[in-house]
Amino acid sequence: MITRLSRLPLGILYLLADFLYFLAYYVVRHRRSVIREQLALVFPQLREAERRAIHRRFLRNFCDVAVEILKGASMPAEEMRARVHLRNPQAAREYLDAGRSVLFVTSHLCNWEWLLQGVVLQIGHPVDAAYKPLHDAWAERLMLAIRSRFGAHLIPAKELLTEHLRRRGVVRVLAMNADQAPVSTERRHWTRFLGQETAFYLGAEQIARGTRLPVFYLAMRRVARGRYEVEFIPLWDGREILEPGVITDRYAGACEREVLANPSDWLWSYRRWRLQKSLYGAAGGA
Repeated sequence: MITRLSRLPLGILYLLADFLYFLAYYVVRHRRSVIREQLALVFPQLREAERRAIHRRFLRNFCDVAVEILKGASMPAEEMRARVHLRNPQAAREYLDAGRSVLFVTSHLCNWEWLLQGVVLQIGHPVDAAYKPLHDAWAERLMLAIRSRFGAHLIPAKELLTEHLRRRGVVRVLAMNADQAPVSTERRHWTRFLGQETAFYLGAEQIARGTRLPVFYLAMRRVARGRYEVEFIPLWDGREILEPGVITDRYAGACEREVLANPSDWLWSYRRWRLQKSLYGAAGGA
């Protein structure tokens, strides 16, 4: 069923996305309270009508991304390359071509699944991508099949460092999506993000520091429906002396700038601020 739907023309799938948007906004009211609560938290200066416009645009984009991910299960490599344009990958390629692995950190902006597939097809080196295993075995198999179809090596996030050390001799990209709440660990870094005290995972920074990997934030931006561009933003060269937490702060800052510039492309339906910082400090944080 998934395969047959995936082979439909993208234009037809966008008609399905339009219908899904109608259901999500007007009928099901998909996570309406979460979305409105977080938009009010981040954009208190906007009028209610302005926040609702972001809400509607977000759901439209979210439904587009859903059918795009479906289409990604069968989309030819040439079409994927054309739809995900890498603006400036040269700096990252220079490290890789010189024999140094690099770390790419991403966020839930635009189509993060196409981002992985587009990078794998165009960066010119192997890509190890961290992922969170799913509880449902069928969904796990489907997700792994879609994400790895162009050659990405999927590794459970908790095993990424161990796997990297085991295969240190292989020059490659390590990729992590790092903007979710660190609910599974007590080791957190707290910083200001979108005007809120926000906890971030330390995993990306710890891997980068421990292995001296240069770090790039990949900023994905929507150019048109079904077309994106990706900017490679350097965060650390692997040698600069930094205080603990600075790499994570730089990541949060880069992500924040993208969200503020294109608010309807971020994942507002995910409850980002479920963790609250203690008045007495955050145990285990950097």
